Amino acid sequence: MVLVPLLRGCVQLLTLPIHVLAFLGVWDPLCKTTFPYFMSRFARLYNQKLHKEKQQLFSNLADFAGASEPLSLLEIGAGSGANFQFYPPGCRITCTDPNPNFEQYLLKSEAESKHLHFEDFLVASGENLHQVADSSVDVVVATLVLCSVSNVQAVLKEVLRVLRPGGAFYFLEHVAGDRSSWIYFWQQIYDPTWKYIGDGCSLVKETWKDLEHAKFSKLNLQHINAPFNWTPTRPHIIGYAVK
Repeated sequence: MVLVPLLRGCVQLLTLPIHVLAFLGVWDPLCKTTFPYFMSRFARLYNQKLHKEKQQLFSNLADFAGASEPLSLLEIGAGSGANFQFYPPGCRITCTDPNPNFEQYLLKSEAESKHLHFEDFLVASGENLHQVADSSVDVVVATLVLCSVSNVQAVLKEVLRVLRPGGAFYFLEHVAGDRSSWIYFWQQIYDPTWKYIGDGCSLVKETWKDLEHAKFSKLNLQHINAPFNWTPTRPHIIGYAVK
């Protein structure tokens, strides 16, 4: 369709300063510094809008505690710690994020989460969790993370490696809309610019396909529409997968 590249070009022209800064190598370090600040504030709104969905998603976390209770949980791309309020008391948590600038916001959330035990913060990408031992955690969590990783399949491979047998991977991600929908039409137009604004975030990933093809023994996955009518991130998937 000719209209998509035409409108995409218009959006890129309107946001030309961003693309120029990216070309000059200035945008990425600037984004890495400022993105955590804006995400920590967006996370509050996101939790308000999807509080019920998150509460339901994490309601059975304790069921996956292994023999060495309490629950051992690894959160990939923990960001500012927006999920902490939904975790069961006594949960032992290790957080990772590729952006070290999130740590100051994470520490604030940790101080407010007296019901949890925090073990470590690792600066690591989801594709390379070598600091985490094989079969060492009961649960892995990733929310609004797989949209921005470079290789979803590599992340899921690492998730399966670090999970103990019978452990679970919990996810909540915005994804591409149906290819015949208007939302997908606009996602294609905004995507090249959105990646810069969202620190690598892609609007057109069909992440559910990667989950379906990963080697989990059970997949509980739902497609939902988040209450963000004013953004191209409305289509979501939510659920958990068992190793």
